Amino acid sequence: MRTTGVSPGLRARGCALGLLLATLVGSVQSAYAQEALEEVLVTAQRRSERMQDVPISVAALEGERLTSMFEGGEDIRALATRVPSLYAESSNGRLAPRFYIRGLGNSDFDLAASQPVSVIVDEVVLENVILKSFPLFDLDRVEVLRGPQGTLFGRNTPAGIVKFDTKKPSQKLDGDLTLSLAELGTETIQGAVGGGLSDTVSVRVSGLYHERNDWINNGFTGQDNALGGFHEYAYRGQLLFEPSDSFSALLNLHGRSIDGTASIFRANVLGPGSHGFNSNFDRKTVYFDQGNNNPQSARGHGGSLKLDFKMGGNSTLTSVSAYETTSSRSLGDIDGGFGADFAPPVGPCPPGSTPGSTCIPFPSVTQDGIDDLDQFTQEIRVASQANDQLFWQAGAYYFDSKFSVTTNPFFVAATTLTHENTAWAAFGHVSYDINDALTLTGGARYTNDSKDLTVQVSPIPTAPQHVSDSKVSWDLSALYKVNDQVNVYGRLANGFRAPTIQGRDVAFFGSPSIAKSETITSVEAGFKSELANKRVRLNGSVYYYEIKDQQLSAIGGGGNFVRLVNADKGTGAGFDLDGEFLLTERFLVTLGLSYSDTKIKDKVLRVPPCGSGLCTVLDPLDANGNAIIDGNSFPQAPEYIASVTARYGIPMANNSEFFLETDWAFQGKTRFFIYESAEFFSDNTFEGGARIGYTYDGGKWEVALFGRNITDEENVKGGIDFNNLTGFDNEPRVVGVSVTAQMR
Repeated sequence: MRTTGVSPGLRARGCALGLLLATLVGSVQSAYAQEALEEVLVTAQRRSERMQDVPISVAALEGERLTSMFEGGEDIRALATRVPSLYAESSNGRLAPRFYIRGLGNSDFDLAASQPVSVIVDEVVLENVILKSFPLFDLDRVEVLRGPQGTLFGRNTPAGIVKFDTKKPSQKLDGDLTLSLAELGTETIQGAVGGGLSDTVSVRVSGLYHERNDWINNGFTGQDNALGGFHEYAYRGQLLFEPSDSFSALLNLHGRSIDGTASIFRANVLGPGSHGFNSNFDRKTVYFDQGNNNPQSARGHGGSLKLDFKMGGNSTLTSVSAYETTSSRSLGDIDGGFGADFAPPVGPCPPGSTPGSTCIPFPSVTQDGIDDLDQFTQEIRVASQANDQLFWQAGAYYFDSKFSVTTNPFFVAATTLTHENTAWAAFGHVSYDINDALTLTGGARYTNDSKDLTVQVSPIPTAPQHVSDSKVSWDLSALYKVNDQVNVYGRLANGFRAPTIQGRDVAFFGSPSIAKSETITSVEAGFKSELANKRVRLNGSVYYYEIKDQQLSAIGGGGNFVRLVNADKGTGAGFDLDGEFLLTERFLVTLGLSYSDTKIKDKVLRVPPCGSGLCTVLDPLDANGNAIIDGNSFPQAPEYIASVTARYGIPMANNSEFFLETDWAFQGKTRFFIYESAEFFSDNTFEGGARIGYTYDGGKWEVALFGRNITDEENVKGGIDFNNLTGFDNEPRVVGVSVTAQMR
């Protein structure tokens, strides 16, 4: 069964949002006000610019809107659905998040999988999925750049970039400390302090520690509070040396350690014949007979050195050198239950089974880990404001990564594969003001990318694999200032993702699979506006993209394989809308909405559907029982994403304030696999958060009562299709209190 067009539910939400936008604009225009929205500066083009002047669809999160979503101990996946067109998920718990922008991402759970969304922290690309899970704290701003960004950033960015900028050292003495306690034994301590050590040296030190007690019972072993917890700490130290106006050096050293629980797989909690959790789902209980309650751990550290040399002619030479290393381990009872055909259960079967019948077809437990990942990157670029009309920059980039992945399925000896990736690039970017109203921007990047896979230990002989490719990525854009309030822009961009080797199936007596390069061409048009005396900011874009030789991962099926395939073509079309409304001096509302229509277009591509006839396959099947996926949407591509936040403050004596905040995120239909079934998807899910608090003396002190997932929604986030109707869920409701002190 396939659907076309926009769903009635989305139409209704779109109409409602339109009416709400009109009402908010009208309210703002007539409201008594003394302040405007704060100006937002972004570095989407590798220089500081007003967000409204950048010809890219970009969203920025900062301040309370950014920090509040992590109060309950959530990880980087909390960003999912909080920004239009941005989604994130993981079947590896707090480690190995997978990002999607405008429906484009990679659902492959393997630790060596490449992703078309880049994560960049302080100008350093974090390529491996374990590196992308570094905890978020002491952040200045998050930017989400939608669409191909290969000209300036490279490293597999056909979908876009999630870019994090941490707070930097300065001569001003400042700091903050936050303590929070919440349900499930959730505790968080985070803080930072910085200032000048001398006239030329500034420092900033920040850290995070948070933990949660085990709170999920194991019904098979009878152990209460057996799993679900974690404890994690991370640190960052930065030293800024500014001996003159023409030179600065910024040293960044950081690290993290985490021990906790991997994803919680729950047997027989989906369907059959329908989506969503069935009556077997019990958030507080699992039935694991293997996996040692799914432990998970990671250790890592790294550093970067940024050097800025100001040269003559308004030019700056910048060098960014960075090194990252990490290792991880994750063990899981993948089937989520017990009692296989050849091992009759003792006691009751797990939920979803009739007593005396088979509980799961066969047991499945697997351990995966990254062994000593080393990543080195070097970028050198020159940027120049040549004159009042012309800005240009050019540079070179080098990337080198090596790591081993060990997979132990336990029914055979462990397999160790070593992955090596070397890439280099040269790029240029020019922006020219034709006149006071029109700015043209263009750029190009040449990239050479090479990957090698070597099998160190395996149950079968496997030859080394090598792939490489060279491509030119480019983009062209135009920004036109209609008036002081409205800018419109158009952008045409091309990007590519290098060829990929997937070797996980070697551990299961299979052979490596290879996907050749994919290329994307994207066209978008948008507007950026500041209305009602800068008390309304409304930005939007419409887009269409086409991917040739799209890289897809065929995951699971009866053989539980992870195979790379190239679809002939993939397409995506939709829109993004970001709005901020300062209704009164102390009442701020934000709204976001995105819609994405993605399609796989390949008449001959077939993939294995769920194993053992577990699910209700809705795609037509060929003579071999494989699913014909032509016309299906991309996996993990929400049909729509909507969000709303509101903050209202009531002034009190002594420059203090009582405030109320709330945020809500909504997600449309999202399929988990590249074939379509009646069970493996989610639809119309949502989560909400709230804060009520009091700030004293201009914000120097704050105490707040907060809640995350305050309605305790039980949302399916993913599934496993080879053994039984296994699913995994979202984070539970967490209510707590936080106290923050700031030194200004």
